[in-house]
Amino acid sequence: MIIQEYKDNAAVAAAVALYLIDLVAKKKSPVFIALSGGSTPKVLFTMLANEQFKDQLDWSMVHVFWGDERCVPLDHTDSNYKMTFDALLSKIVIPEENIHRILGENDPSEEAIRYSKEIIRLLPQKNDLPVFDLIMLGMGDDGHTLSIFPHEMELLESDKVCEVATHPTSGQKRITLTGTMANNASTIAFLVTGINKAEKIQEITQQKRDWNKYPASYINPSSGTLIWFLDEAASSLI
Repeated sequence: MIIQEYKDNAAVAAAVALYLIDLVAKKKSPVFIALSGGSTPKVLFTMLANEQFKDQLDWSMVHVFWGDERCVPLDHTDSNYKMTFDALLSKIVIPEENIHRILGENDPSEEAIRYSKEIIRLLPQKNDLPVFDLIMLGMGDDGHTLSIFPHEMELLESDKVCEVATHPTSGQKRITLTGTMANNASTIAFLVTGINKAEKIQEITQQKRDWNKYPASYINPSSGTLIWFLDEAASSLI
């Protein structure tokens, strides 16, 4: 586990942007990444679309996927794809065939199967599972990550690539990568900011108190790298 601390969410976003640019530059073959929704990734995506970073990354070498998606129409405000499109994809030059969105408007069970097949078809394999070069993750106030919530811990150990998850309060259906799939990645990058996350960050990174009740505690690639990109507020208790 690597913990990197930065002043604020803008500094976190800049650090992740530089990490991604370096990853793409060093790899001579296509780079497969899974993106996250949330406020800090939105800052990152906006930054990547700005002039400072826009021309530093060869998007023709990047294949973009999503770690999870709400089962909502394409133009819905809850859509992770819509947020990414508005902040980043609509502002850069990236081949259309390099964008692999989860079809949130489709039947959830059927879409989980379809998206799994697309990932299996395109990504290299290791341990009989597809391998992402990088999966970006956030963490909720309840310690959830991807769309794996504390009431569905079994999704961490599923042998599938994708599963259907259910939000614990709204009942909203979501498509999510499983914990098994995430832990097969080459690199996991958590982007976590804000004082409201500090207590959970302390528990998870130091394995204190209720750490084993939080899905984020179980994301640690078996033969890869785990990096926590934190701002000063989120890291204030460690």
